[in-house]
Amino acid sequence: MKFQITSFRAAALVALIASAEAAKHGHGQSHNHVALQKRSGKCEFPSDAGLVEITPNEKNAGWAMSPDEPCEPGNYCPYACPPGQVSMQWDPKATSYSYPMSMRGGLYCDDDGKIQKPFPNRDYCESATGVLKAHNKAGKSVSFCQTVLPGNEAMLIPTMVDSLADLAVPGMSYWCSTAAQYYINAPGVTAEEGCIWGTSENPVGNWSPYTAGANTDTDGNTFLKIGWNPIYLEPATPFRNTVPDFGVEIECE
Repeated sequence: MKFQITSFRAAALVALIASAEAAKHGHGQSHNHVALQKRSGKCEFPSDAGLVEITPNEKNAGWAMSPDEPCEPGNYCPYACPPGQVSMQWDPKATSYSYPMSMRGGLYCDDDGKIQKPFPNRDYCESATGVLKAHNKAGKSVSFCQTVLPGNEAMLIPTMVDSLADLAVPGMSYWCSTAAQYYINAPGVTAEEGCIWGTSENPVGNWSPYTAGANTDTDGNTFLKIGWNPIYLEPATPFRNTVPDFGVEIECE
């Protein structure tokens, strides 16, 4: 399938391309302990693990958490994987999509401030089970912002699409067999500007016009959906009557 984003003004296109071919695993890292870290202190983000740091200069210090939310002892702290990969670490007791267990994703910071892998024999990240690519023909870069789950479900995990980029499609082994959810910003909106929990002042982040979701089943079938972001259309949204100048479509290959 091809997921395409079209700029109506320029007659350009960004596409999501999904095929039935499964991606190979093995891009993660399988350290049993999080030992090497570049910073000092408690609950430090494992900056040597090949992960994507989210606002590293804010209180979250690289973790896939809100910028004003630090990783603290006694808590699970989510992290972002590179594009095309999904996180494979969470609280082993979090076996249902229900609050507060749905918040307990990532690595565990113990009472001594040391980072622990809840599943020591798993990689931090795993390649997507379905092949899904975003093909950008809109003329400007497009930021896809994946929600953090398990975690606070903010759209913090970035994938910048200049021309062609992989998007993560989780399989049944992913947490509670859930799908990946993306918020799609307008062409020209950077990940720093758009992969945030925003406000109604601007149509970015959780206020962006379009969303997409994807997962694969046990038979290897990829399921993909796109649609309006419901909050964009709410009566109180100041730009609800503003028609976006770009679009999204799916193509199957």
